Order: sequence, then C-alpha cells, then structure tokens
Amino acid sequence: MTPSSCTPRSGDTRLSDERLILHGVTREGLRKRCLALDGAWEDFPFGERPSVFKVGKRMFALSILEDEPLKVSVKCSPEIGEDLRATYAAVAPGYHLDKRHWITVTIDGSLPDATIGALIEDSYDLVVGGMTAKERGSI
Repeated sequence: MTPSSCTPRSGDTRLSDERLILHGVTREGLRKRCLALDGAWEDFPFGERPSVFKVGKRMFALSILEDEPLKVSVKCSPEIGEDLRATYAAVAPGYHLDKRHWITVTIDGSLPDATIGALIEDSYDLVVGGMTAKERGSI
C-alpha cells in the first residue's frame, strides 16, 4: 500500500523534468534527485559524511551516500510514516532524528523508485511549507 501523498501528483510539472525521476535508485541518482529541487543544496555539517540536503537553512534529506545498503532519511507526516513503517520493512523511524516526523528508508528495491522520489519531494515540501514567507522568497 502506498499512501496517496507519497505518489507523484498529477499536474506537477517538476515530475516531468528528467532530473527529478529516479530510475533504479543509485547514490548519484539520489544526490541528483535531492539537488534538482528548487533552492536545494548539499551541506556537510557533521564532517565528510553524511550528505545533508537543505533548502534555505533547513534539512529535508540526509544520507551517507557511501553506505551499503544505501539509506535516506526524510521528513514525513506522522500518519504517513506509521503507514509506511507498517507496510515496508525497509522503512524505519528516523535514525538519530525526531522519530515522529522523520523516517529512514533502506533502498533495497522493496519500495518503488517513484515512492522514494515522492518521499524526497514530500519532505522538501514539508520543510518549505514550514518556512516564513521571507525564507521562501529567498529560494
């Protein structure tokens, strides 16, 4: 079962951009997917790893791209996070993050690539939605 908010939204022009579509999630593909979102940038506030993907000054995704298996942590509504954890063994509470609002996804092929891409986009949207108008204006 895929929660409806974790599937690509019809009419979303960002999803038609080839840079935003994941085709078999790879380390570089995950990085490119995160950086393709408006105003997104990569930071390393904890040293060389992990890659922290931000919009403005706020994090929307986190991944140690060198790890095997590849994992990504994203912000998610508590309800969707609960549904995903109940449905997929690859989805766990956010590692070293607020476990109510963050999930960590092990990219092992059990979740469709489109769902992983939608989770990244939803996380970005949640973070941007929590910004002030001034912050949103600067992205």
